[in-house]
Amino acid sequence: MAGTLYVVATPIGNLGDLSPRAAEVLASVDLIAAEDTRTSGVLLDKLGISRQRLAAYHKFNEEESAAGLAALLREGKDLALITDAGTPCISDPGCVLVRAAAEAGVCVTAVPGASAVAAALSVSGFNTLSFSFYGFLPRRDGEIAGVFRRICGEYARVAVFYESPRRIAASMKILCRELPGAGVCLCNDLTKKFERIYRGSPERVLAELSDNPAAEKGEYVLVLSLPPAEERAEGPAPLPAEAALCLRLLEGETVREAVEALAATGAYGKNELKRAGIRVKNRFGAV
Repeated sequence: MAGTLYVVATPIGNLGDLSPRAAEVLASVDLIAAEDTRTSGVLLDKLGISRQRLAAYHKFNEEESAAGLAALLREGKDLALITDAGTPCISDPGCVLVRAAAEAGVCVTAVPGASAVAAALSVSGFNTLSFSFYGFLPRRDGEIAGVFRRICGEYARVAVFYESPRRIAASMKILCRELPGAGVCLCNDLTKKFERIYRGSPERVLAELSDNPAAEKGEYVLVLSLPPAEERAEGPAPLPAEAALCLRLLEGETVREAVEALAATGAYGKNELKRAGIRVKNRFGAV
């Protein structure tokens, strides 16, 4: 008789948020597939559960590990799938194993609990009749700007993103430029000791971030209430950075002059322009 795969949510900060059922499942299964055995080992220590039941299951070994774990399930072993924090498979590893188990005819059941997305939405104060979750924002400034422009055309009027503490200020600057009329609920370290929630316009939230010397610490969930169509920025989208540089070169400017001039417009990120400048130099031998 086949075993069961339990998809178990773990706390995102406060250990008290682990449900009694989750603790019971973790104590009873034959094996726990964990994103990071070191992080999960700390949780098991606090629950009095042996670390020997842990097996590494992360984004770098998902494909190769899923087949072996599915085989154990078919043999009758019960497995729990956990991530470092929150609910597995939500911007975290897990879907490959869940799919393999389902395809093998194994019972897959959820042990629900903490989720950073749900927690942030619940305290946002926005109308969450519908919302879109996009995971982590891209790393490049131009791609972030493109995402903020595109979400305005979506059906859902609330959008949720994850962002790293090192990137949050830069992303908020882009948001100020692209969606100045959006409502913002920016959650930092939800359920943890130094939890902080920033609310207001993009400009106001950015100002509060800039005044906080500890802003580059912790994890961020960015919740946006998108502005009505009439409040969104009008006019055509800016040209790609490389094309904009080439136009200024045709007018007699050097690459450096063109980069500085375009950066001053606020329509492009500095790193985006630097990369475009290198491509233009390599392609056309411009100076």
